[in-house]
Amino acid sequence: MIAEAARVVGGTAALVAGGWALRALRGAPESLGAADIGAAAKASQNYRDGVFVNREPASEVQLTRQQQWSLIRELFTGDQQRPGGEIPLVSPMATAPAADLAVTWFGHSSAVIEVDGYRVLADPVWSERCSPSRAVGPQRLHPVPVELDALPAIDAVIISHDHYDHLDIDTIKGLARAQRAKFYVPLGIGSHLRIWGVPPDRIVELDWDESATLGDLRLVCTPARHFSGRFLTRNTTLWSSWTVIGPRHRAFFGGDTGYTNGFGRIGSEYGPFDLTLMPIGAYHPGWPDIHMNPEDAVRAHRDVTDAGLLVPIHWATFRLAPHPWSEPVERLLTAASAEGVTVATPKPGQRVDGAATARPIDAWWRL
Repeated sequence: MIAEAARVVGGTAALVAGGWALRALRGAPESLGAADIGAAAKASQNYRDGVFVNREPASEVQLTRQQQWSLIRELFTGDQQRPGGEIPLVSPMATAPAADLAVTWFGHSSAVIEVDGYRVLADPVWSERCSPSRAVGPQRLHPVPVELDALPAIDAVIISHDHYDHLDIDTIKGLARAQRAKFYVPLGIGSHLRIWGVPPDRIVELDWDESATLGDLRLVCTPARHFSGRFLTRNTTLWSSWTVIGPRHRAFFGGDTGYTNGFGRIGSEYGPFDLTLMPIGAYHPGWPDIHMNPEDAVRAHRDVTDAGLLVPIHWATFRLAPHPWSEPVERLLTAASAEGVTVATPKPGQRVDGAATARPIDAWWRL
């Protein structure tokens, strides 16, 4: 009797686990993207021995097994990596005309950058998780401030690289249906978009320092110091930052990057910038050269512009490193104040006027 009960319980558990696994894997194979990036991407001078490489190599820090387990434990169990209350959101006004210089931050690295009447949507991720699975993986700490279909007309979509917190299959498919904009991506990422159903004539793939024009707007695929990959293989697609150059204003989107001396060259060649969006979160001593910390972000901002407004990105939305949730923005404000850098810290969904002179800090993250 006991043995029969054990078999029933074990069978039920197996079915439940199996059902959970099926839900976790649903849609995962497609979300991995393309396996072959194509001959054109492989012809890049930045592609060597089967992979793309950083111009300034990233150092590799070898963590001990104990340090690795400590990192995993802190990331998944630490209370400090979560906000102390409900994150305040702002519902953006879709009817507002595109400005000469403005940015609406939607959380993490997703933002609409307005330059001289154009709207450029950067690294849009609207899904609940940044993962190949809809059931497991880093989950949002706040809802999206506005539904994807409610966005205003977008003139261009730019993607920095193919990690799941920057390139999301469901968001890409939704934008392909709801918008008419082209997708401007680093080499290799076009292969992902094509197998996801984005028409080839709406995909523009660029190498570092290559550019495309949209009316009198110029989009430049500028270097970053990072890596790529959506499963077991790494660096088979290119990663980048982006420069948005209008007839009167210029914006720099850092995407996801470690600090690099290349920022100085970007500033001298394409700047100075009126607005920068710099990543400040998901840093750790174990990966010092692929994610900037807040002090690095201020330094990078100073490299690319003499003045200009700094808006922090790559924080607040997903738990991707074990540092306290609000530490990046607090450290940023301290470092920016010491360097005389002007910072705007919008709530998710809030639009920042890049031309405004008064910059009062609303410390909304101190929940």
